[in-house]
Parts: sequence; structure tokens; C-alpha cells
Amino acid sequence: MIADGRGRAIGFRIAPGQAHELPHAIPLLDRLPGVPKWVVGDRGYSSHRFREHIWAIGARPAIPTKCNEEQLACPDWVYNNRNIVERLWARLKEWRALATRYEKTAVSFASVLCLAATLDWLK
Repeated sequence: MIADGRGRAIGFRIAPGQAHELPHAIPLLDRLPGVPKWVVGDRGYSSHRFREHIWAIGARPAIPTKCNEEQLACPDWVYNNRNIVERLWARLKEWRALATRYEKTAVSFASVLCLAATLDWLK
């Protein structure tokens, strides 16, 4: 999921439960209407290729490195804003159908997620 600076959902892609979300991150970034100043993510998105893509589109990555990687600069004052996305997920998971994933098909789950994100925008 991609959120703006105010913690509102902009876009999302649904990955299979056993798959990692990193392959879906680049297409999500490409769907943004403009170029963000910073791209903030947690250690799970630590990838040389992903960081190169972020630099290529004109943004700056704020993604900490994993313990087995060479240390890169990750400004704390930007990385601390990662909780904005975590709070977005917390608000969306107030919907019981999202928290427990009652919807079994990806299409129906995506429609419930769209509805919850839309109502979150309207608040």
C-alpha cells in the first residue's frame, strides 16, 4: 500500500499470502501521479534494485538496511514518519472483514479495501 503524507491510501496491490510485497512496490511507485520527495519503507523493502529505482524516478529512499547489508544513510527524521502507514493499516483493520480477511477472493477483498480506504479519505 502507498500512502500520502497525511496517511491516506493512494494505491495498493494484493500479493498472495506466501509471497513478499517487494515485487509489487515498483509498480505501485510508477502509478503515483507525481514524484515524491521521499520514499519511506521498513527493512523488508531493503533492496539495492528498489533503491536504484527510487533514485531513478527522482525521489530519495529512507529505507534502513538489513543487518547483513552494508550500512547506508537513512535519516531518522524521515524514517520516523513510517508510522503514518502503520496507523493507516490500523484504521483500515477496524473493518472486521479486512482484519480477518473474510473475503476469500482477491477481487472481493480488494473491493472491501477500496471501500474502507474511500471512507477513510472522507473522514
